[in-house]
Amino acid sequence: MDYHFKIISNENLENIVPLIFKLNEAKISEELLKSRFEEIKYQNYKCAVILKNDIIIGVCGMWFCTRHYSGRSVELDHVYIEPEFRGNGLGKQFMAWVHDYVKQQGCQSIELNTYVSNHPSHKFYFNEGFEILGYHFLKRI
Repeated sequence: MDYHFKIISNENLENIVPLIFKLNEAKISEELLKSRFEEIKYQNYKCAVILKNDIIIGVCGMWFCTRHYSGRSVELDHVYIEPEFRGNGLGKQFMAWVHDYVKQQGCQSIELNTYVSNHPSHKFYFNEGFEILGYHFLKRI
């Protein structure tokens, strides 16, 4: 299968909403996701996608910043590959591409969060060389 990885324009972020909707298991409406991505496109954010025949089958959001403990950093967000394309090494190829891309952007570290219940992702990220640094806390206001 022929896959292509690329950064999409922030003007085209609405194209990833269907995948993010699936990732969030429909807990957030598509309308709210569209609204949030409308804001996100003006922030320090880029989005990498996996294309197969010009159709987006995978996505990885990237938030760029400088952190006091790790220097120039990227936080990966909403990493998702359509289920029928998993298990064949595509995720590993995508992460290698993302790694090379963010390194070219001057990043010294990659961070991410994954849900506690998402055990398959834990194994994947451990195999990719990630380590658990701490806990992610959230308080809604």
